[in-house]
Amino acid sequence: MNLRSIDLNLLVVLDALLDEAHVSRAAERLALSQPATSSALERCRHLFKDQLLVRSTGLMKLTAKAQSLRAPIKQALHGVTSVFSAPDIDLKSLTGCIRVGVADALLASMLVPLHKELQKSAPYLSVAYLPWHAASDELRRLEQGELDLAISVIPAVSGDFRRIELLQEQYVVAMRKNHPISKSFTLDSWLAYPHVVVSSRGDMRGTLDDALIPSGKRRHVGVVVPSFLAVFPLLERTDYISLIPSRCILPVHHKTLAVFEPPIALEGFGLHLAWHQRKDGDPATQHVASVLREVVSGL
Repeated sequence: MNLRSIDLNLLVVLDALLDEAHVSRAAERLALSQPATSSALERCRHLFKDQLLVRSTGLMKLTAKAQSLRAPIKQALHGVTSVFSAPDIDLKSLTGCIRVGVADALLASMLVPLHKELQKSAPYLSVAYLPWHAASDELRRLEQGELDLAISVIPAVSGDFRRIELLQEQYVVAMRKNHPISKSFTLDSWLAYPHVVVSSRGDMRGTLDDALIPSGKRRHVGVVVPSFLAVFPLLERTDYISLIPSRCILPVHHKTLAVFEPPIALEGFGLHLAWHQRKDGDPATQHVASVLREVVSGL
């Protein structure tokens, strides 16, 4: 839903109408005229596609939809009020250490711009980076307080967590520039050489293996490493090949590596930033999260 097309003042009027179940009393409470309040009720009925208030034996009663809206509307209005009544935070006085789980290749690309900004905006805030694990492990570490923020491919989460998509990522194929197939790159030539796979758990299967099933083709995994940065020395000095996210390729790698689009259709993926809801009101965590969003989305 596009919030720009909605008059959020209607929520204030609807809150009073649902409390009073009476147009005149709601109008008096809001210091509005009765016609204006009645007009707002009609607009709310159109917005929510429900009558909301219906006449019954001379009184007005709330519909089931209206009853279900009472708590969310009050919560939304409280949230908006909190935004305008919250005290100003002096970012330059923030202290503490924010622990972030992130893959090493992404860390390498975001580290300098992130800390240039943090040195200016929150100079006394510390950030500790912990090795990246699978999404389920990251969520567990957030829940147990081992992490404050996690950057990973995180599926839909429960209400205990917050998740924001930072960017959409695509896969690329990387090999050394003078690799035997760098000038005649095809699916079959690609699969003829051993692959490097990155997995914090030592898994040998990945997105590519599933995509190859319909063709009946298979690849040979020669090495599984726990770190993206461990891939590059292998690619630069051997005939290994790797399928990796495009943003793992840093500018320095283009001097030694040949990079291709995969010769088979592969879906990309969303990269997410997540935290536990108990960190919603923590200014240090939220400031680092805000800067992370700006830096990573600009990579």
